[in-house]
Amino acid sequence: MKEYLNEVIDRKGTNSMKWDERFLQEQFGRGDLLPLWVADMDFKCPQAVIDAMMKRVEHGIFGYSFRDDSYYEAVINWYKKRHDWETHKEWIVFTPGVVPALNYLVQAFCSPKDKVIIQDPVYYPFRKAILDNGCKVVYNSLKMENGYYTMDFDDLKEKVKDPAVKFLILCSPHNPVGRVWTKEELIRLGEICIENNVIVVADEIHSDLILKGHKHIPFANISEEFAKNAIICTAPSKTFNLAGLQMSNMIIPNEKLRESFKKVLTRNHIELSNPFGIVALMAAYKEGEPWLEDVLDYLESNVDFIQGFVNEKMDQVKFIRPQGTYLGWLDFREITKNKKELDHILINKAKVALDGGYWFGKGGEGFARINFACPQKTLEKALNRIEKAIKE
Repeated sequence: MKEYLNEVIDRKGTNSMKWDERFLQEQFGRGDLLPLWVADMDFKCPQAVIDAMMKRVEHGIFGYSFRDDSYYEAVINWYKKRHDWETHKEWIVFTPGVVPALNYLVQAFCSPKDKVIIQDPVYYPFRKAILDNGCKVVYNSLKMENGYYTMDFDDLKEKVKDPAVKFLILCSPHNPVGRVWTKEELIRLGEICIENNVIVVADEIHSDLILKGHKHIPFANISEEFAKNAIICTAPSKTFNLAGLQMSNMIIPNEKLRESFKKVLTRNHIELSNPFGIVALMAAYKEGEPWLEDVLDYLESNVDFIQGFVNEKMDQVKFIRPQGTYLGWLDFREITKNKKELDHILINKAKVALDGGYWFGKGGEGFARINFACPQKTLEKALNRIEKAIKE
């Protein structure tokens, strides 16, 4: 375990959405909470990234900045090395974050009252992007048996028959339940969508955060047919803790889909990038892999810590052990299925800020999502508070 990841860094006073007391007050009704909610890490990003940004700062001029060939080479080389996926410069389309991109995708491929499928309980901005752009959500809810989530393919086969369904948003790896989908699962989903002319938008923002014993399969790398029917959402933000720099890349092999999407970006004047984001992405993809390996080892130890703590001290709670991401899914349903009661226990008794399971939609009631990308001291403190609150 790398000791530098044990450092507890004070993030208050940095306009951190995760830690700022005013933001906590707005979201949870009180500001004195230990936050393990917003999905960014409490670790410093790779030193190579910090050094590259400091060098850019020292230049002293921060004008309009474009992405040159070296930017695209960094992205291409990363996906080839890390995931054995051959991508090309012309496939890569910059967007200022995956969530804005999802909104632009709805605008590009849907008309008002068209429909988009999501697999809940799932990252809640998916639903918001659909509804905010005048479209309808279709739920292909995940199934859970003995603490293990799977896709409901029989339900999906029925839902995709509706001609108003334009695309499906695949969360891969899945947030919040932590599944890393197998190749067989992805093939089955992809074939159903192709048969019904439904585009697959795969949010693969957590694709580098895979825990031991599992492997991420880029959806578009399964076959050329899948690639032609897919839009892959990627970013260095979760991998290297760069979320605030608002850098993401949509990888779109299909020229027709790509050009339709780019027209929407042009209408919204999405062209240039933050100069710090450019250098940070390049440094991370070129030199950040050793840091990532350290972080993955640390996350694995945190998963083991949560599992051991829950088993030993909170027998009424179940921990859905994640296969990927740094987000854990805690099942409190033996204590209460009432969301207000669970909120009261966690917020007012334990004084911790976790994402409420019901934020993620159907099937999330009685659950909470915990962000374990933090020093183990912080994690232990939060779990001790939860244990005490439950006993009380």
